[in-house]
Amino acid sequence: MNLSGKTVLVTGGARRIGRAISLAIAEAGGNVIVHHNHSPAAAEETRQEILHMGREAWVFQADLEDPAQADSLMDAATRVATLDGLVNNAAIFSSGDALSTTLETWQQHLAVNLTAPFLLSQAFARNLKDSSDGRILNILDWRALRPGADHFAYTISKAALAAMTQSLAITLAPRIQVNGLAFGAILPPADGGSTGGILASIPAGRWADLREVVQSVVFLLSGPSYITGEIVHLDGGRHLV
Repeated sequence: MNLSGKTVLVTGGARRIGRAISLAIAEAGGNVIVHHNHSPAAAEETRQEILHMGREAWVFQADLEDPAQADSLMDAATRVATLDGLVNNAAIFSSGDALSTTLETWQQHLAVNLTAPFLLSQAFARNLKDSSDGRILNILDWRALRPGADHFAYTISKAALAAMTQSLAITLAPRIQVNGLAFGAILPPADGGSTGGILASIPAGRWADLREVVQSVVFLLSGPSYITGEIVHLDGGRHLV
């Protein structure tokens, strides 16, 4: 559980779960490149906290819906540091079933939740030093392995990301380990939306603790290199029912 001397790029690393991931990497000894889209103040606050831990940190803005900006993000990151890890955390999450989902919503979800991780992973692999042990961690959702009718565009984009996780694990072995972490009920909705009934569908009967999230992230970024292509569910058993 030691990331000393490592540098990790975290997309969506300024707020909520992304912020917790960024700080956890720093607490484990790593340096962090914090990506954001519309949260410059939060990103800078996160960077300052990392600097106060004695680690290095940088902030870059990019709209990952635009493939060119995803490419530019990796270019900017590799100019300031040699990357050892990539956490594809940034995502958009909209409700709607297959019949109510518009083409615009569909394309936005695929661009941010799937195409951007593909481009960043591809660039990460191409830039990794020959002697390095690289790690890619894709943040998924329990819905990706148990698709339902709700949140259609989001679910399909995450299901495709799960498939890409396993395909990349084969393609990039043995130099790069690629794993996924599928979340369940971690944080209540940022917009204050209803959470009624969620706990009733979770065998563990509770929300996750952010400490459980960051412990899982750091483990997959620093643990045994023999673990690759795995999708670990951190959902209290929700995907089972």
